[in-house]
Amino acid sequence: MSAIWIPLALSLKVALWATAINAVLGIGTAWLLSRWRSPLRDLVDAVLTLPLVLPPTVLGYYLLVLVGRRGALGEWLASMGIELVFTWQGAVLASSVVAFPLVLKSARAAFESVDAQLENAARVLGAGEIALFFRVSLPLAVRGIAAGVLLAFARALGEFGATLMVAGSLPGRTQTLSVAIYEAVQAGDDRTANLLVLVTSVVCVVLLLAAGRLVPASRPAIR
Repeated sequence: MSAIWIPLALSLKVALWATAINAVLGIGTAWLLSRWRSPLRDLVDAVLTLPLVLPPTVLGYYLLVLVGRRGALGEWLASMGIELVFTWQGAVLASSVVAFPLVLKSARAAFESVDAQLENAARVLGAGEIALFFRVSLPLAVRGIAAGVLLAFARALGEFGATLMVAGSLPGRTQTLSVAIYEAVQAGDDRTANLLVLVTSVVCVVLLLAAGRLVPASRPAIR
């Protein structure tokens, strides 16, 4: 059973960290994009959404070029004693990059659906931009944001390509559920592969159902 529970525990750990990172960065970036009026906004949004359409192996290669030992940031990180390649932290980085667009797109749509009149009323009453964000915009957009966060968690939980390239497949250290499934199939261990697939599928279905319940409530009423 350790062949199942250890990858599951590691996958949950990686997915939770990746989701926490994306919740902070994704919500903040989405709010800025929803308020930014510039011809460059669509270009920036397209670049940030690239991980949603690029093959995971391409993302993994980019990350290796960036944070590998000979990468643009790799030598600097190594000088500080930080190693990301073949570590669970590297798996977190890969999962965060792959799942980031799901939080970004959902959060941006949620922020743009907030009634501008309510925000203007808060400004008239003296609310600053930070107070406006936490007391008006965020509470009104929270359901759409939560749906995106749940989808990002599910995506991070099942990430394979970029994670395998950056973190590898070290049992008990970097071998997540998806990687463990691949290794089990390669080894001809159908029983373990079937159990891992079942666990992954059940968790993802539950998350999708939860996200589906949140999305309709985030839509503004038609008047």
